[in-house]
Amino acid sequence: MTIRLFNTLTNTVEDLAPSDGESLRIYVCGPTVYDYGHIGNFRTFLQLDVLRRFWKQQGHKIQHVMNITDVDDKIIRNAAGAKLPINQYTQKYERAFFQDLDALGCERPEIIARATENIEQMVNLIERLAAKDLAYQAPDGSWYFRIAGFPEYGKLSKKDFTAISDGARVDLDEYDKDSARDFALWKAAKPGEHWDTRLGPGRPGWHIECSAMALKYLGESFDLHAGGEDLMFPHHENEIAQSESATGKTMAYHWMHVRFLLVDGRKMSKSEGNFFTLRDLLLKGYKPSAIRFLLISVPYRHPLNFTMDGLTESASAVERVRTFAQRIRGGNWPAGMNAELEAQTVKAQQSFSAALEDDLNTSEARAAIFELVRNGNVAADSGKLFAGNVPAINEALRKFDEIFAVLEDRDAEIARGALQWAQEEGRGDQAAPELVAAYSLSDQQIDALLAEREQARRTRNFARSDAIRNELSALGILIEDSKEGARWKRK
Repeated sequence: MTIRLFNTLTNTVEDLAPSDGESLRIYVCGPTVYDYGHIGNFRTFLQLDVLRRFWKQQGHKIQHVMNITDVDDKIIRNAAGAKLPINQYTQKYERAFFQDLDALGCERPEIIARATENIEQMVNLIERLAAKDLAYQAPDGSWYFRIAGFPEYGKLSKKDFTAISDGARVDLDEYDKDSARDFALWKAAKPGEHWDTRLGPGRPGWHIECSAMALKYLGESFDLHAGGEDLMFPHHENEIAQSESATGKTMAYHWMHVRFLLVDGRKMSKSEGNFFTLRDLLLKGYKPSAIRFLLISVPYRHPLNFTMDGLTESASAVERVRTFAQRIRGGNWPAGMNAELEAQTVKAQQSFSAALEDDLNTSEARAAIFELVRNGNVAADSGKLFAGNVPAINEALRKFDEIFAVLEDRDAEIARGALQWAQEEGRGDQAAPELVAAYSLSDQQIDALLAEREQARRTRNFARSDAIRNELSALGILIEDSKEGARWKRK
């Protein structure tokens, strides 16, 4: 099977294939660890998680590199404000980032590349550019890339930069297309962290970091470079200019950009009051499985409008497929085979894979599985689901969960961890009261109350039985009675 993926560089949907015939080599721009990650960041990483999971499901190998930007202007400024060395300051937020990835069920890359551990590679690359007169030193000691020396500048973002004045410079790491100038490769030392190198004292510019680390870990050319669409310019455009000027070879054959996330139809920003980290949402009582499911529900090439109503609907959708999976596994189904349901199951599996092969269409893939859930429940309700149908349904659900990763219920464990973090950070007052109440009882205490409730029912003490149910319900704990006994779950 072949995955076809839109290539930003060529503006076409193309086959994704490993250039060495063995392992897909991917570079993904990771976080700048100056604060907690927001949901827009995680949408990008989750869409890449879908890609790597589906690629592996097809039986292929992958070499996935993600960088950690652990030095930049914001980090230096924030670390100084906190009176901490930058490595101590960034460790906290790097650790939090990976905790959040784990909470969202995101697989970790094979290689984590930290900027501060690769300074020598950056210096070497700048020296290669200087040898070709494509890097020059400014009077203050900083080094800049000469855009005029790379005629293809703009080929990724499709912007004409031929009118840029040779020698005009921009010192910022992030700027818009109208501010394009020769950009910083190495910034001369200022108060704060710096490295003493052959280039002089200073620190790397943001763009050179990724070029140097991609070259080190993946070679001069690799298969796929990915990130959020906000990185297309200037970051990815500048990476191409640096890398291809130094090597004379194509940096990445395929470029993938994940579209923006909006919140209630508006760009997410703190000033708008619609800025959310993952931890903000967890403390409001939203489940990580629902957040994951929502962030990958819309295909990566379409903007996602994130709303709290959508998050509530996502939680219901996760619960629906979990309940169906439990029903299939736990049912005592009669012998036989429903040929119509078997055909529907096969169709669901085929449609699921075909949707993901077609530019990672997660929306259609999800719809295929929910059609199977509907058909399976209809058959079960009418006594037409048989033991012979179960293996194929379970296989379809297994393949679905290899990609979407929501069937295993880790929500309570993660919510408990978020509460503990909030208390340790002095943010306990930010947690929703119902969330605090739901975790005021341990699992063992809930089990003991259920056992007491069962004993009360056996002795026909229905007043006590109902009181326990109401007590647990008030804490956000639902009881489900079945032939096998009572089960509980947190809302």
